[in-house]
Amino acid sequence: MDFDFKLPELGRPASSRPKRVAEAIKNELTLLLLQRAADPRLSGAAISRVEVSPDLKTAKIYVTAASKEENRRTMEGMKKAKGFFRSHLAKVLNLRYTPELMFYYDNIAEEAQRVEQLLTELEHERRRGPA
Repeated sequence: MDFDFKLPELGRPASSRPKRVAEAIKNELTLLLLQRAADPRLSGAAISRVEVSPDLKTAKIYVTAASKEENRRTMEGMKKAKGFFRSHLAKVLNLRYTPELMFYYDNIAEEAQRVEQLLTELEHERRRGPA
C-alpha cells in the first residue's frame, strides 16, 4: 500500500521574493546611512547583509562598524534610528507590511582576519619543518 504524503512546502522551490526584498532593504538603508543619517554614531556604519523571513515580517540587518571600538556606539545609533529607517522603508518599498528591523553586529571582517592570521601561522610552521 502506497501513501502519498504531500506537505505544503516540500514540492515547491524556495521563493526568491525574500531575497529581492532583502536586497531592496539593503540598498535603501545604505543610501539613508550615506545621505540622510544625522547621528554621528552612524558615520562609520555599513550594512553588510540583510536577511528577510519568508513571510516578509522581520528583517535581520547585519551592520559593520569602522572599528571594533565604535561597534557598541554604532549599534546604539542604529537601534535609536530604527523608527526612522522603518518609516522610510514603508514609504519607498511597496509592501503590505513593513518588516520589523532587527540589528546585529556583523563580525565577518574580524573572523576573516583571524582565519588569515591562523593560515599565516600554519605557513610559518610548515616552512620551519618538523620539530
